[in-house]
Amino acid sequence: MLVYPSALDLSARHLRFLTDRLAAHRAARGTRWRRLSAGRQSLLVLAYLRLGHTYAQLTAGFEVGVSTVYRYITQAVGLLAVRAPDLATVVTAASAKAFVILDGTLLPIDRIAAGQPFYSGKHKKHGMNVQVIADPHGELLWASPALPGAVHDIKAARTHGIISALNQAGWACWADKGYRGAGGTVRVPFRGRWDLLSAGQRAVNAAHARIRALGEQAMATLKTRRLLRKLRCSTTRITSHVGGQQACSCHRALDGPALVNSPGRNVRPTNA
Repeated sequence: MLVYPSALDLSARHLRFLTDRLAAHRAARGTRWRRLSAGRQSLLVLAYLRLGHTYAQLTAGFEVGVSTVYRYITQAVGLLAVRAPDLATVVTAASAKAFVILDGTLLPIDRIAAGQPFYSGKHKKHGMNVQVIADPHGELLWASPALPGAVHDIKAARTHGIISALNQAGWACWADKGYRGAGGTVRVPFRGRWDLLSAGQRAVNAAHARIRALGEQAMATLKTRRLLRKLRCSTTRITSHVGGQQACSCHRALDGPALVNSPGRNVRPTNA
């Protein structure tokens, strides 16, 4: 396999952030030696999360074994996932928001042999259902644990306790027609064909759509990670991957335009 220098469109602060967490974890466990330093492990994990490189590609780029790549990724994703905020924390911290936007998305998977539970009739593909809450500016506030793709959005929202949490907090929530019947503070557009709606209903639906469009920015925040565009891991690990991505996305201090060096045999990672 050929190896070439590349780059990640992430700031060096992403690398420092994850490196510090890994170094602290190694110190707590009393680790004396690893094949890669904490900085190199961070770079490997960021390349996996951001670009969706396969284990074989990472093995060649970092000159380690496949099992080592698997352990490094599992460890780092677990450390990131525990830093993702839970629903109760988000509800408390964002109580000053004027409203929130609730929407669901399907993360495609390659486990087509799993059958019906993971097949989404709406999207006509296999995947995992993830519920997303965004603020009025389209910023990602919270992403739910993953459920099989066959689960309907309103059922997923009820399973995660989103509807009850929104009602208790008194948040005005905009959602699409998939959440019809949620009640409480959840507002959905009028149902029916456009030409059969009254002028007032059309105006309401148009305004409703403009507000919900902001929620697509939160979806884009997750989908910019190529890994989530086509998940090849076990479905039992997808929740931790979503949590890890959310922890990175919600860490505002990591924003920055600088690039970080990515897998390559002759490349030395920044701040590694």
